[in-house]
Amino acid sequence: MSGDSHLTLRLARDENDLMGAKRLRYDVFVEEFGANSDGVDHERRLESDQFDAWVDHLILVDRRREASDHNHVVGAYRLLRSEVAKRQCGYYSSGEFDLSTLIDSGRSLVELGRSCIHSDFRGGTGIYHLWRGLACYILDNKIEIMFGSASFHGTNINELSQALTLLHRHHLAPPDMRVKSWPEHYVSMDRVEAEQLNRSEAIASVPPLIRAYLRLGGFVGDGAYVDHQFNTVDVCLVMDTARMSERHKDHYIQFWEKR
Repeated sequence: MSGDSHLTLRLARDENDLMGAKRLRYDVFVEEFGANSDGVDHERRLESDQFDAWVDHLILVDRRREASDHNHVVGAYRLLRSEVAKRQCGYYSSGEFDLSTLIDSGRSLVELGRSCIHSDFRGGTGIYHLWRGLACYILDNKIEIMFGSASFHGTNINELSQALTLLHRHHLAPPDMRVKSWPEHYVSMDRVEAEQLNRSEAIASVPPLIRAYLRLGGFVGDGAYVDHQFNTVDVCLVMDTARMSERHKDHYIQFWEKR
């Protein structure tokens, strides 16, 4: 795409790339959405945690920006493969959800996290580039299941009742993939009686990223988690790559074969 000739998608390869991803996360999660996690460094404008040392950082780079200023990363995904989690650090979302159903399956997993894109690149092809890169990563690493926390902004659970009920009633993961929010902070997603569910209102209030996962054939786990540090309500999204809708799978595979 000629208008995107200045953009490059790749895995982070040096300290400047890592700092750029952390700077973007600060701009989006802290400045835009009000997060204030333990890993926020306001002085240097970075958002980080202990998992950053072990994951792969998929980044979208604007080559017009100086990497030394750490402003060159305009899109990011954090990818944690099961063999790395088992050997090094566990999973980030295990603090919110019981992942034993997935872990005990013995299948190849990748946890997706810290997905964000600079405000200047939303609504265009930025997220499209990230998703195509993610598809290549999944194919290259023979990933069978991808999962991760996905967020609604804000922590007022009652305002999300329509959307959460829709997800629970129509997109609940099958038993062999159904992770569950830990009992001590379990928040039911089944919150509205059937006759009170306004489907169009509910769909409109589901964040675009979650809707995109659902279109690919994704599911949600049982129960939500209120994350006060990040000012979000989280659900766990799970996708079996073998169950991806054929239309989307064919599109990604064709792209991968042409690389």
